[in-house]
Amino acid sequence: MQYKAYCFDLDGTVYRGNEPIASAVTFIHALQAKGIEPFFITNNSSKTVAELQLTLEDMGIVAQADHIYSSALATAKYITENFAGERALLIGSHGLRDALQRAGVELVEQGGSIVVVGIDREVNYMKLAAAAVAVQHGATLLSTNQDVKFPTEFGFVPGNGAFTELIAGVAGVKPIYIGKPSPLMLKMIARDHHLRKQDMVLVGDNHDTDIMCGVAYGIATIHVDTGVTRSKDAIHATQRVAQLTDLL
Repeated sequence: MQYKAYCFDLDGTVYRGNEPIASAVTFIHALQAKGIEPFFITNNSSKTVAELQLTLEDMGIVAQADHIYSSALATAKYITENFAGERALLIGSHGLRDALQRAGVELVEQGGSIVVVGIDREVNYMKLAAAAVAVQHGATLLSTNQDVKFPTEFGFVPGNGAFTELIAGVAGVKPIYIGKPSPLMLKMIARDHHLRKQDMVLVGDNHDTDIMCGVAYGIATIHVDTGVTRSKDAIHATQRVAQLTDLL
């Protein structure tokens, strides 16, 4: 079947750290040669769209700005739609900060009615402590994604979900996760580009986030054995999901 929208995860699917995955780059070039511009959806909130374009360009891929969807953009949209006018305490990199500020979200250093957590490679104890205290005082805990780890050219490193769960565990709450496996970014793609579900396919390496995102939205999925989840494990996990679905 020829899909109109191929939605690629990035980390572990298109590249690992600073190293492109050759088979993915070749496939993307083949799609573009047929006039199909792929979409890129990432749970990584640390970069702006322009920076993600440059990262892909370094991998030999020319990507359209309106075909790149990050958890930072999805989080900003979620806040404007559900917490309009509320102030947010932020743990995150400049990509998330930029998305929130462009959406008009007021950021504060202390307090706030929302705590937003995105990957922050300069995170320290005091940032985590301030976030935990704010949540204990009633702030809603939002997180860009629940990835506990992600692949690099050196091996797996801690992901945003690891820090989010630390805060949630201290405060005794369950966080709201915006990125995959939530289908929010897929919904945004379908709405913005007038696509039907049968026209879309998601390509990803992480069964628990990428593949389950596609399953949650009801579109086709393709698992690749280049990142977090091995293919044999993904097959077994998918079989368990199918069995549970049959029982409902």
